[in-house]
Amino acid sequence: MVNLRIPGPTAVPPEVAQAGAAPMINHRGPEFAAMAARTTEGVKKVYQTKNDVVTLSASGTGAMEAAVVNLMAPGEDVLVVSIGEFGDRFINLVQIYGGKLTQLKFEPGLAADVNQIEDVIKKNSAIKTVFITHNETSTGVTNPILSDLAKVVHARDGLLVVDAISSLSSVPVKTDEWDLDVVLSGSQKGWMTAPGLAFVSMNDRAWAKAAANPQPRFYFDIKRHQDSLKSGQTPWTPAVSVWFQLDKSLELMLAEGLDQIFARHHRLATKVRNGAKAMGLKLLASEGVESDTVTAIRVPDGMNGDEIIKTAIQEYDTVFAGGQGALKGKIIRFGHLGYMDDRDIVAGLDALKGSLAKMGFKA
Repeated sequence: MVNLRIPGPTAVPPEVAQAGAAPMINHRGPEFAAMAARTTEGVKKVYQTKNDVVTLSASGTGAMEAAVVNLMAPGEDVLVVSIGEFGDRFINLVQIYGGKLTQLKFEPGLAADVNQIEDVIKKNSAIKTVFITHNETSTGVTNPILSDLAKVVHARDGLLVVDAISSLSSVPVKTDEWDLDVVLSGSQKGWMTAPGLAFVSMNDRAWAKAAANPQPRFYFDIKRHQDSLKSGQTPWTPAVSVWFQLDKSLELMLAEGLDQIFARHHRLATKVRNGAKAMGLKLLASEGVESDTVTAIRVPDGMNGDEIIKTAIQEYDTVFAGGQGALKGKIIRFGHLGYMDDRDIVAGLDALKGSLAKMGFKA
C-alpha cells in the first residue's frame, strides 16, 4: 500500500471509500435531500458557523472561482494577498474576470503582515474586497492573521474572502468568531473524502454584495445553490458518490471531535518538523507560522528534490510532493493532514531518510 504523503488528495478511510461505492440514487429524490441537509449541517459544525454553506461539485479551485465571480464586479478594485502559488491563483482569477488588481506578495516561507495589508488598503480607499489564503500548501505556511485582518477590512466596509481549502477541518478556522465573510474549502484535504466537492460559506455581508454584483455567472452562481438547497437539491447534477463519502467522513470527524482533530494534526506536524530537523534538514516556513497540514522541507545543497521524490516512490512506496513554480526541485512537501496517524508519519520520515541516504546525504 502506498504511503500518500502529499497535501491532497489525501488518503480516504476504508469505510469512507466503501460509502462511495453505494448504489446510485435519484439526486432529485427524498434520499438525496435528506443527505444534503445532513451534510450541510455537518459541514457548518466543522466550519464553526451559523452562516449559509453551499456544496459545489467542483475542486477547491471551483470554490475560488465561485468566490471571484459572485463577489467581484468587473473593474472593481480588489486586493489579493499572496504567500505562494495558491495566492497567485486568486491573482489569475481576478485578472481573468476583469478586476482592477492590487497584489501584495510575500516571500516564500513568510506569513502575511496585517500592518502591510492595512497600509495598502489605506492608500487605495476603493479597495473593498480582499482575497487571502489561510494555509499555503506550496510553502507550508499558515497565516495567523485572519481575525485581525477581518477587523481591518471591516473597518473600511470591506469584505474578506478566505481560501481555507487546505486548513479547514484540520486546523482551527473559527468562521463566526473571527467574523470571516467568505470561507472556502475542498473535500480532498482534511475532510478525508475523494476530490469532487467544494464548500463556500457566506455571511449576510457577503450575500448582500453578491446580490448587487453585475458579474455574469451560471454554474458557480452561489444564489442558485442556496435556493436549490432549500428544497434539498442542487441546481446541477451533483457528484453523488463523493457526497456519500462526505456523509460518512463527517460522521467520523464529529465522533472524533474538532479539538481532538486539531490536536492530532498539531502533534503529527510537530513530529514531522522535529524529524526533519533531526536529519539535519531545514524548513522553508519561518518559525511560528509552520503549517500543521503540510511541511515544506528544503532540499540539501547540491541535490534535486524531484530525484529524492522519485527514489521515495521507487524504493519506499511513499509519495511526497515537490516544489511548485520557482521552488521546483528546491523543496519536498510532506503532507500530514486528514486520515493518518503516527505510523504513517514514522513511515514517511523513514522513507525520506532512506531516500536521502541512497542519494549520498548523511543525516
